Amino acid sequence: MTAGEQLLPVADRSRVRRATLRLVRADGRAFAAALLLNALAAGAGLVGPWLVGRIIDEVRAGHGVDAVDRPALWILLCSVAQLLLARWARYVGHRFGERTLARVREEYVERVLALPASAVERAGTGDLTARGTADVATVGTTLRDVGPDLLVNGVQALFVLGAVFALDPLLGLFGLLGLTPILLALRWYLRRARDGYLAEGAATSEIAEIVASTAAGARTVEAFRLRGRRTAASRDALETSRRTRFRTLFLRTVFFPAVEVTYTVPVAGVLLFGGWLHARGGVGVGAVVAAALYLRQFTEPLDQILMRVEQLQSSGASFARVEGLARAPRGDAGGGSPVPVDDRIDVRGVRYAYERGGEVLRGVELTVRPGERLAVVGPSGAGKTTLSRLLAGIDRPGSGTVTVGGVPVAELEPEVLRRQVVLVTQEHHVFLGTVRENLLIAEPDATDADLWAALGAVGADDWVRALPDGLGTRLGAGGCRTDGSQAQQLALARVVLADPHTLILDEATALLDPATARHTERALAAVLRGRTVIAIAHRLHTAHDADRVAVMENGLLTELGTHEDLVTADGPYAALWHTWHGDTGAAGDTGATGKG
Repeated sequence: MTAGEQLLPVADRSRVRRATLRLVRADGRAFAAALLLNALAAGAGLVGPWLVGRIIDEVRAGHGVDAVDRPALWILLCSVAQLLLARWARYVGHRFGERTLARVREEYVERVLALPASAVERAGTGDLTARGTADVATVGTTLRDVGPDLLVNGVQALFVLGAVFALDPLLGLFGLLGLTPILLALRWYLRRARDGYLAEGAATSEIAEIVASTAAGARTVEAFRLRGRRTAASRDALETSRRTRFRTLFLRTVFFPAVEVTYTVPVAGVLLFGGWLHARGGVGVGAVVAAALYLRQFTEPLDQILMRVEQLQSSGASFARVEGLARAPRGDAGGGSPVPVDDRIDVRGVRYAYERGGEVLRGVELTVRPGERLAVVGPSGAGKTTLSRLLAGIDRPGSGTVTVGGVPVAELEPEVLRRQVVLVTQEHHVFLGTVRENLLIAEPDATDADLWAALGAVGADDWVRALPDGLGTRLGAGGCRTDGSQAQQLALARVVLADPHTLILDEATALLDPATARHTERALAAVLRGRTVIAIAHRLHTAHDADRVAVMENGLLTELGTHEDLVTADGPYAALWHTWHGDTGAAGDTGATGKG
């Protein structure tokens, strides 16, 4: 993925506006309260300049000290009121921002979990990571800090400008004309900023993807001497990121100086034009001074607004990336997918090819009967792993069908699919939390007795009992560390708790030693007796124990039958079996590793 390429969608401006309005409506009362408090604070702030103008006119008219003292007291009281109301408004605005940010985060997690695995793999975890960290954090900063400040200053700016028009429409019009250079600079900036920040975000995602994939595949990089290639890719991504960041920096360095220079134009213009009007008796000195003070006061909220515009553009681009997940393909059929009539799996004329590779499966035909234990064997690259992904509904076939009970597997809703078919690979994850919390993910209603039974089924109960707090022991950072085999046993225990009717094992015991792996597989087979088990067999003792064996070569299913029948047939499976059986030093490895 290049920096300019978005494999996961980005929301357009109209969708971002609708999403923003939806979030505001979700906490409309707090937003209305913040708006009202800001309006009251802005109104209190307008009293001071107006009273100053009154004092000037009263003094010029020859009135006494009272003409100054009473308005001065009111100026003090209104200033205190403005301070208190503004602080209250910010407090309400910050609470609104935090609640809204919580909704954004919750929606993001829900949408990520609804993504089909194939969509995540195509996009790469780097893009999702960048959206869920940097982009959500940027949106959070806006909601927590920028949003309330923008609301306060926006209301103040409108009230101040309205006060100038109330004093004298001509002065207000002239002051508004003085803002023209600022409006032109703002228009120039806004036309370019969104695309610039979107490109910057995409470049950040690319860096995250390269770092994540390189770290995850560090051993592979070392084994195949790919260090130079990965370093070059990282440098290219960093250079792209540097260019995008310099682009947004250029926009800021043009915009902000242009704005700063023009701040004095409205004030100077009103003083000059007001003086000309006063000389002709069109307006009083107090009104001119008050208008100039209002416009001077106007520059402060305007300055804050324009300072926040840059953050708002960056946040808008980030929110477009976060909200874009709403348009991503979901891992369900939209609610109401048909229910399979039985547990039979049928593969009919299935072909499949990866985007940057040739055809991996070429017309595979297979029926897996309910309760059957099927082993799929073959050399590396034969298509075994690809077939397992199609059977589990992770990918859709390019042509042909994969059905369970007459229903296409890929069209099942996630909750239905998890009860039908579960794929377990050597890729596993230990979540931050206790052992109990890691297991309850699969079955939230399970009792501790159920959890111990699942752990015992996969041979993990002994080491879990040895932990300081047993099921209550915290795992991960700040808790007990688990090695690869323990993490894999936890994953298998989740499968036992999920209790699917079909279990697909693709190197699910690869991180266990051969003896433990065989014990675990047999324990699982005992627990899942009566259920369908499809094992991608990299150790041929799995094939020996299976009801039937399917042999794959070059994307084709070339043999299908029992172990004894296939050995007697003296075909490809017999050759694999004799090689494995005769070479004990190979530890039962057929060489069928990697993506098939």
